[in-house]
Amino acid sequence: MEKDRSWTSPRKEEGRRPVRRKPINRQQLLLRPVEVEKLVEEDHPVRAIWELVGRLDLEPFYADIEAVEGVAGRPVWDPQLLISLWIYAYKDGVSSAREIARLCEYHPAYQWLTGLEVVNYHSLADFRIRHKEALDQFFMEVLGVLSHEGLITLQRVMHDGTKVKACASDKSFRRKGTLQDHLQLAREQVEQMGDPGSEELSQGVAKARQRALREKQQRLEEALKALEQIEASRRKTSKNKEVRASTTDPEARVMLQAKGAYGPSYNVQISTDAKAKIIVGVGVTQAPTDAAELEPAVERVEANLSEKPKQMVVDAGFTNQATMEAMTEKQVDLIGALPERSGVPAKRLEQRGVSPDFYPQVFEYDAGVDRYRCPAGKVLFYETQERQGPSLRRRYRARASDCRVCAFQTQCCPGTKRGRSLVRSEQTPELAAFQARMETPEAQAIYRQRAGVAEFPNAWIKDKIGLRQFRLRGLFKVTLEALWACLTYNICQWIRLCWKPERQAEA
Repeated sequence: MEKDRSWTSPRKEEGRRPVRRKPINRQQLLLRPVEVEKLVEEDHPVRAIWELVGRLDLEPFYADIEAVEGVAGRPVWDPQLLISLWIYAYKDGVSSAREIARLCEYHPAYQWLTGLEVVNYHSLADFRIRHKEALDQFFMEVLGVLSHEGLITLQRVMHDGTKVKACASDKSFRRKGTLQDHLQLAREQVEQMGDPGSEELSQGVAKARQRALREKQQRLEEALKALEQIEASRRKTSKNKEVRASTTDPEARVMLQAKGAYGPSYNVQISTDAKAKIIVGVGVTQAPTDAAELEPAVERVEANLSEKPKQMVVDAGFTNQATMEAMTEKQVDLIGALPERSGVPAKRLEQRGVSPDFYPQVFEYDAGVDRYRCPAGKVLFYETQERQGPSLRRRYRARASDCRVCAFQTQCCPGTKRGRSLVRSEQTPELAAFQARMETPEAQAIYRQRAGVAEFPNAWIKDKIGLRQFRLRGLFKVTLEALWACLTYNICQWIRLCWKPERQAEA
């Protein structure tokens, strides 16, 4: 059978000489001069990052370096280089220390930063999590530069929270009994390891195994502590509900994420100045909701810029009685949406067996004596009140003796041994004033700007920087990772709004 040659080059025409093609030799070694300064263009972002980092005070990063002149020891990588590497990497969506070390071998921008050297990934990974206070100070220094450029005013700050997935699986959550069994097994394995210097295994392998077991034991112990904290916090609301903790990241919490899915996450709180969409405050919490996060956010902004924001704009998740009182005390103007108010759903009353003839709206309220009267003529007296969100819930209840002899008990309050109760929601003075203000066209116009400002950094950080899931574990480390991402975002805005226009003007 003749071989199919349809894939080969066309036949040579008769009388025509063969084409002389340049061969490609990938086995050869080349020795060529490299001018490092010419590896990147003059307007390349990596030059802007190096320039900005070099202008700021990096003394806190040098404080704990032991390699000094006149003392024996190997020199260390300059913190200016390590900061620049991480910021440039985050800008391109790279959050792995190993990947940065690999890019240093061939990528022109990384080679320009390092001068053709390769930084070990251990040095990069350790540097990212070791300097919390210095990084906070550096974040404030960048905010000072942006404020000097007129990009921050604090006249209006938009605040929003976003859920970021934790570095843990849904299947890593275990009950208390399972965690205790795994912890006991881990302790037994550590004891059985024996001497890591024995001859059965090489020292490196034995020490690595022992270290892995100890880290596993530590994570299990932290998971049990986290489980106790979760149980203590839920004791009042869901006493009988069994809780779980993650063996991978014990400090992660199950939260509602996008599209209605639940998973281990952290709640990242970001405050954005409305002038140029600069992040002026960032924090990470374990709270599944945003109800109590606005006051700490204002305190972070004040700590970063030594000045409180004049106005905070938030969505309905932040507006509640406690938040309104806190903002009034701090003299911060609050603009936000009101949460939807809903009474007892008709479906729930129907499930209880309550007839539509005895739904709450049928009861008559007498404001003079502060009582209700049911359709059967029984009186419901004021019993107690409680605060729920931005409302006061006043409960009224009929006497049990009246309901027991009532001919309509099976239609009004079936299956209850106590008298029929009714809840009346009333607005607090603060809520009434806030609602009246939010009905004005000026407040509504301000609130309509919230999504374009507050959600823009969240989208940028998740899409361009790639922070949809944390790479690190634990509240302390994920806070640092979020801080690196927000720092990168601010520097990218400085490059876009300040550095590039200046270079274009000079050109």
